Amino acid sequence: MRTPLPMLATAALLAAGCAGSGAPGPVAIDLGRDGCSHCRMAIVSTTTAAEIVAPGEEPHLFDDLGCLRDFVATASLASDAVVFVADHRTDAWTEARHAVFTKTPLQTPMGSGLIAHADAASRDQDVAAGGGEPVPNGSILR
Repeated sequence: MRTPLPMLATAALLAAGCAGSGAPGPVAIDLGRDGCSHCRMAIVSTTTAAEIVAPGEEPHLFDDLGCLRDFVATASLASDAVVFVADHRTDAWTEARHAVFTKTPLQTPMGSGLIAHADAASRDQDVAAGGGEPVPNGSILR
């Protein structure tokens, strides 16, 4: 007896989904529809966005790094939660624990002026970071 091909494909997809026990990755943000978990404003740009993801939990999304900072200061995060920030220059997600943060005069959604970059090289290539003040990672992620 042969197993029908659609059943094999479904079984393979289910097995692949259950096998992924690695660290969670960033989730897609639906700009203009998803709201910030701290201030509740609609997220309209990924250049200043951040998110906290943990297995089995709804992700927390943020429109401004100041919102992320304020949320983290009062929230209890799951031990396996991962914080991602968008590189201001490239829009690529990077783990916040490795990111470089800068306080700038740039108008961010909630006025914090905080931007993130994957590394110093990306920051140095971003004209928006020019003249900004470095911000220690620990003051954002506490």
